[in-house]
Amino acid sequence: MINKTLYSTSLKKETAILVGLISQKQNAEKTKEYLNELAFLAETSGVETVKVFVQRLNYADQRTFVGKGKLEEIQTWITIHPVDTIIFDDELSPSQVRNLEQAFENIKVLDRSLLILNIFSQRAQTDQAKRQVELAQYKYLLPRLTRMWSHLSKQKGGIGMRGPGEKELETDKRIVQDRIALLKEKLEKIDKQSATRRKERDRLVRVSLVGYTNVGKSTLMTRLAKSEVFAENKLFATIDSTVRKVVLGHIPFLLTDTVGFIRKLPTTLIESFKSTLDEIREADILIHVVDISHASFEEQIDVVNTTLAEIGAGDKSTIIVFNKLDRFEPESEEGLDKHLATEEDLIKNLARLKNSYLKKGDVVFISATENSNISELRDVLMRLVKLKHFAIYPNWDADKNSLYDWQGETTYSE
Repeated sequence: MINKTLYSTSLKKETAILVGLISQKQNAEKTKEYLNELAFLAETSGVETVKVFVQRLNYADQRTFVGKGKLEEIQTWITIHPVDTIIFDDELSPSQVRNLEQAFENIKVLDRSLLILNIFSQRAQTDQAKRQVELAQYKYLLPRLTRMWSHLSKQKGGIGMRGPGEKELETDKRIVQDRIALLKEKLEKIDKQSATRRKERDRLVRVSLVGYTNVGKSTLMTRLAKSEVFAENKLFATIDSTVRKVVLGHIPFLLTDTVGFIRKLPTTLIESFKSTLDEIREADILIHVVDISHASFEEQIDVVNTTLAEIGAGDKSTIIVFNKLDRFEPESEEGLDKHLATEEDLIKNLARLKNSYLKKGDVVFISATENSNISELRDVLMRLVKLKHFAIYPNWDADKNSLYDWQGETTYSE
């Protein structure tokens, strides 16, 4: 008999520890919530979280983010439980990255920004999205280059390349800067093409789905457009804008599913995704989708509203859609456990929420997965679309233009 040894061909899942701070700006409850979100980001990136370290500091240490004692504690733990990656919940400065890489040899050091950039890189499908993410990555890495950095491209000879006495770091920076310039040039061409396509669609009302990441925008788009759109229970499942032509009451309009927002979103990513965000800027109506079952949905609303204001889309006609109603646990009037809340408590909670947000736009409560209250949302959407549509076509005759139907809808992604 010959003894045979079987070896697994499956890839070993990367492991990571997470590091966060309780500070003057961020209490223990918020830190826990942010670290849970960071763990979800890591899982989306294909990394398993095995340990979480938290330290209470007024401000992050300028050298190593955490204090000397906590740094030694992490180093000791890693010697016993080896991991592949250390992920910090805030953006690290170039000097912090250098010091941490020296403290944790042979272990990858990431911060939240770089982790988000990695996820975007994995999710990018179109040529435009891939170049946008690559540009954001290079912009992020440029100030963080050190002599330890491996070359991003092979050296080439010729005039204008490496001169006498030029250091490797300077050469690396030149390579990155040249790549950034090339990507910007290519993206400018793609942006012009995208702008031309959007201009061709000016004769139709445009509606954009916006919201925090993983709130159910893609699932809702499937319900409204009656066509399949990729949706997954992961952060940033969609980063490419997807456009569908939809008809309600014989009135055609364009519905766009856009990239989700998140707390501490890297500024380089917002800059690089300018063309994609133009879909939101140039929209006539926004559908702001909110995960009502999330404990911090109000903070998520603020994050989205702040980002919309930053990109110049804060004054659009908006429908606030509270999604995942089937998972919502209302607070009872007596302050008892949420599981003891009654149907009456639910009605009161929803009425209170509706009154709170009515000043910002129409409010609708739905469950996209359960197909609950979608008809109410369609009615509100149709009313707003009609107002915009008849402003463009004052003499529109719905009966004569009934050829617009659910069949033959155009579908394309940017």
